Amino acid sequence: VQLQASGGGSVQPGGSLRLSCAAPGFSQDYYAIGWFRQAPGKEREAVACISSLRTLYTDSGKGRFTIASDSAKNTVTLQMTRLKPDDTAIYYCAAGRVGFGSTCPGPRMYEHWGQGTQVTVSS
Repeated sequence: VQLQASGGGSVQPGGSLRLSCAAPGFSQDYYAIGWFRQAPGKEREAVACISSLRTLYTDSGKGRFTIASDSAKNTVTLQMTRLKPDDTAIYYCAAGRVGFGSTCPGPRMYEHWGQGTQVTVSS
């Protein structure tokens, strides 16, 4: 079973995008879902994460991004607003049997990954 991220594209600074992660078979009763991004030459970093108990955002996503789950559709979305050029990256979703408290788990804690979707913010 694979996750599939979609919804990337090119936008101007200040614009918005809504990413979607199809995650059939990864119930949040058992899995945390995380959104990550990786810019060229940089490490993959967490943006937001969600479980059946809570949602969290890292500094990269706090205040501008919203993660949400639609259990009926087995989909986790990432609504991104007020985008900046620094948000340019490939965005990935991942699923892992991991709990979290005050911080999103790092990428090594997730066993299953989607293929990524490119987000480009440029004028």
